[in-house]
Amino acid sequence: MKIFFIIILLLISIAVQSGNRPSTPKTDETASSAATLTRADIIRFAKTLLGTPYRIASSNPLKGFDCSGFVSYVFRNFKINLPHSSRAFDALGAALKPEDFKVGDVLVFYGFKDNNRIGHVGIICEAAGLNSRFIHSSSGKAHCVTISELGSGMYKKRFYKCIDVIN
Repeated sequence: MKIFFIIILLLISIAVQSGNRPSTPKTDETASSAATLTRADIIRFAKTLLGTPYRIASSNPLKGFDCSGFVSYVFRNFKINLPHSSRAFDALGAALKPEDFKVGDVLVFYGFKDNNRIGHVGIICEAAGLNSRFIHSSSGKAHCVTISELGSGMYKKRFYKCIDVIN
């Protein structure tokens, strides 16, 4: 036992003398800062959550996400605070033209049953204007975090706007 501690102390001493300190592993919260944030980082992180179950009013990856809970959780990981209410996205940001859609932009949709109120949000993961693909937490058939096509009938008719929440 004594030998074990001596070896540990020796290794620490060598590391300190050579200027190499043990590195702290990066967590989700320290993986990227605003200065080095790329849109690809956002999507890469969002895709790690694919398959997480849909759960109303939740932004907890261990329990599940609703749509705005998922979007706010992903962006909060990169120190960008967004609302945990799809309706709050109505007043957030100016609408982009389809040719200006970028990976990491947020898509805002009217509700499934009420086309006068905002009811769904997602994040563009493949930008192609109105044919973009987006990642979101769906309460529909998938009932989990999934990737869908903006150009599909379900989402095309409910599309309200796309906003840039990064710049």
